[in-house]
Amino acid sequence: MTLASGACGLDFGTSNSAIGHAAEAHPSLIPLQDGRASIPTAVFFSFEDGSVTFGRDAVSRYLQRENGRLMRSLKSVLGSSLIHEQTQVGTKRIRFDEIISLFLGYVRKAADEPSSVVMGRPVFFVDDDPVADKSAEDQLRQAAQHAGFKHIEFQFEPIAAALDYERQAGAEELAFVVDIGGGTSDFSIVRVSPHRRGKVDRKSDILAYSGVHIGGTDFDRRLELQAVLPYLGLGAKLRHKDMETPSWWYQDLATWQRINVLYDHKILADIRRVRRDVFEPEKLDRLLEVLENRKGHALLTAVEDVKIQLSSAKLVAMDLQKLAGIEPIDITRKQFDGAIADQIGQIHKTIRNTLSQSNVAADAIGSVFLTGGSSRIPLLLATLRKVFGNARIVEGDAFGSVATGLALEAHSRFGAMRATPA
Repeated sequence: MTLASGACGLDFGTSNSAIGHAAEAHPSLIPLQDGRASIPTAVFFSFEDGSVTFGRDAVSRYLQRENGRLMRSLKSVLGSSLIHEQTQVGTKRIRFDEIISLFLGYVRKAADEPSSVVMGRPVFFVDDDPVADKSAEDQLRQAAQHAGFKHIEFQFEPIAAALDYERQAGAEELAFVVDIGGGTSDFSIVRVSPHRRGKVDRKSDILAYSGVHIGGTDFDRRLELQAVLPYLGLGAKLRHKDMETPSWWYQDLATWQRINVLYDHKILADIRRVRRDVFEPEKLDRLLEVLENRKGHALLTAVEDVKIQLSSAKLVAMDLQKLAGIEPIDITRKQFDGAIADQIGQIHKTIRNTLSQSNVAADAIGSVFLTGGSSRIPLLLATLRKVFGNARIVEGDAFGSVATGLALEAHSRFGAMRATPA
């Protein structure tokens, strides 16, 4: 059987991606790797055999220290000047939009090559820049076309999540959808009802939507800068001129797309030169160990793991022996809360603005529906409970709700997934 003539919903996320279809308006996600529907949005280019690997396999090959280049957070380059720039991959150079097309093509093939797709998009790819935001959507459309999709439409990710939540709604209510993804935090107020399911035109039920360009990768970055990188020399004092180590080294080390820049031999030479003038040279020795052994991405992955653990634990011992040659360090939830407090404050402001858009009082919200990989962060949950004191907090599928809703949307716009003889 082939589904090439069918339609699907595709959630191309900053950190994770998933694809689904809806036969007879009953959505299901399509297993992409190892029987699991959600995979990391990651591409690994092997320098050993020239192969290209995606998702969980890509991360695994990188963490096994195979010689190659790991690419993550691809979605974050949409709407930026980087999208058409070339990046070095072994002996070749390849554009970022081509890398996105390769990933989308992999997901499409795993789904049996559907021809029509409703893709999710954040409320704002780029904050406060409508031109760049429109360019980002156009760039994603072009990448999907190059991946083989012929009919491409978009839906806001928090609205797609609302469609998923509506499947469990027993009566009409106003739902406030919170989608904390890898790169953006998006919100919507949607009137949901068992009697409205499957309607093609839901515009009148969407009361407001908004978003801000803050997500899980930003939380990882803040946590690494706050709790880990001082052990590698961030803020270390130099012996002369009352100066500190260059902060941009550490800003780049905490940013997926920039880590590879630090592996340049000229930058390593600069770090060795500064090491001779720093009061605590052992800290720059640790930094050099990370960079010389190309462990920057592994370090950030370890920080992400700590962030996840801090959603349920108040203290995590982070093992840095293999990464930076030092004993485990204790990272507390209090440190994490302090690192992201201003970003949660911006999210709080955006939530209030979303309510203001619709003239809906917080007390009128029946349920707050959570989705996205960073939606369980305790400081965020405390903020939501403070705003929506009377609402139920409902946890959806962190990595599947948006794709499920997009599959329902694809069913409404394109019709059911049609199977034809192969």
